[in-house]
Amino acid sequence: MAEEKDREGTEVIVAEFHKKIKEAFEVFDHETNNTVDVREIGTIIRSLGCCPTEGELHDFIAEVEEEEPTGYIRYEKFLPVMTRVLLERKYRPIAEDVLLRAFEVLDPARRGFLTKEELVKYMTEEGEPFSQEEMEEMLSAAIDPDSNSINYRDYITMMVIDEN
Repeated sequence: MAEEKDREGTEVIVAEFHKKIKEAFEVFDHETNNTVDVREIGTIIRSLGCCPTEGELHDFIAEVEEEEPTGYIRYEKFLPVMTRVLLERKYRPIAEDVLLRAFEVLDPARRGFLTKEELVKYMTEEGEPFSQEEMEEMLSAAIDPDSNSINYRDYITMMVIDEN
């Protein structure tokens, strides 16, 4: 009896995931032929609440791509892989406290903010560097135009995904 309830519960969850996946996929299926440009896959995955690294995204694409890459991903191949990702809760976002500690490492004086210049330096010269386009997009959301700095506690609050 309990086993049957678990199976029914899982079926409901999977059906909800399938609905969300289909809706997200259809936004980018511009020709309504059940395919999307491979360059849109990261955006689709992120719209479903997942935050893969560039390496994880590359692996995901390799798994759903045709044997002879066409530049497009078919829904039939995307659906089962994305369902598994959601069921396994892969590519979870980073916790708020971890993000705060990361910003605090960049702010040894504990001012509570980074200047635009500091942020640009860290994001383009350290780790996995941002492209110019990514940098501009982040700065437009993160930087307070009055102070020309980022109050990182406020920014973290804005960035964190509420999973409830």
